[in-house]
Amino acid sequence: MSHHLSQSTIETVKATIPFLQQNGEALTRHFYQRLFEGNPEVKAFFNVSNQESGTQQRALGGAICAFAQNIETPEVLAAAVSRIANKHASLGIKPEHYPIVGEHLLGSIDDLLNPAPPEILEAWGQAYGFLAEVMIGAEDEIYTEQETKVGGWAGFRFLEVVRREQESQWITSFYLKPTDGKPLPPFQPGQYLTVRVPTPFSNTPGEPATTLRNYSLSGSPDWDCYRISVKREVPHHADTPEGYVSSHLHTKVSVGDSLEIGPPCGDFFLQEHDPETPILLLSGGVGITPLMSMLHQIDQNPVTFLHGAISGENHALRGEVEELVSQRSHTKAHFRYSTPTEQDQQEQHHHSEGYFTPEFLQDFITPQTEVYFCGPKIMMKHVLAALRKFEHPDDQIHFEFFGPQEELED
Repeated sequence: MSHHLSQSTIETVKATIPFLQQNGEALTRHFYQRLFEGNPEVKAFFNVSNQESGTQQRALGGAICAFAQNIETPEVLAAAVSRIANKHASLGIKPEHYPIVGEHLLGSIDDLLNPAPPEILEAWGQAYGFLAEVMIGAEDEIYTEQETKVGGWAGFRFLEVVRREQESQWITSFYLKPTDGKPLPPFQPGQYLTVRVPTPFSNTPGEPATTLRNYSLSGSPDWDCYRISVKREVPHHADTPEGYVSSHLHTKVSVGDSLEIGPPCGDFFLQEHDPETPILLLSGGVGITPLMSMLHQIDQNPVTFLHGAISGENHALRGEVEELVSQRSHTKAHFRYSTPTEQDQQEQHHHSEGYFTPEFLQDFITPQTEVYFCGPKIMMKHVLAALRKFEHPDDQIHFEFFGPQEELED
């Protein structure tokens, strides 16, 4: 990929790495402020709570650094390009958005270096143009595939909520079907949908009138409907915002209502494995959703389904897992609660108490095991650290993180 860039451009970009390492977060904070002031219409593409907590800024800072460090070996970035392209496609990012971002990124570098030497701005302008070309190409492939699938579509379409189920204290499932009766395109178990809802607070001129969120598909690809299982995000502290879209779905959306939905997206999905390969599906909390979809799909491999929850009150889709396990001799499940209630202990819904420690996990992992996992950040950090400790092969580790992924490896 890097043959498009001259050697002097590559050297100049690499020379800015120490500056980026020291000032990455300041640069990206300034960039977002500048972007939203100059082009408020792009706010719809960003998660407000990730902005407020600073995770978005840190993630972009890390991504810019990674790009600069790998500018001569872009194949190293292939996985990141795929993940970001899927995220962008789910939100409807188009080629015309790239010059807007480029303008504010270069403007921010100029502002921070006060002013930047012309050769740095020129080199980063070329590097950004090159990266934009790569991303636009990857996104175009996704859009084409989405549109050309049987039942596929571009952008957003209305799907009707045909059923709504409370799965746990905070998680509700929504079953979605096309209002026109046409078939839904197939999806890969592990992928997500994008939900677009009206924004109540868009009074400022130029502000977007809609908000977008991704939710994993939690049902079987063989069903004639899509299912998403959504956790209502409640504020844990006085200064953290309530999840607007999740609250809207829980409090305002009933059976018979329609939701604007984007086509299935995402590069975390069940791969093809030999029928005898053992598979471990490991989840925590609402991270159960993509793995639930995988559990429905696996019909031959030996499978262990591990799920961690605070207690039975927080454990969604337990009955469905138990039913699938009872129908398949090659499938086992183990539920681990960190603080089981008295009722849990009486009914013995969980099989053990505690967290996903290396000592606990080692009984479920062989060198051949393909591991798929998803859950809260702290759980995923522990699981990833345990797998690294076991020196488990990288190509047998698959995960989805609902947030900026760079945060898992620090």
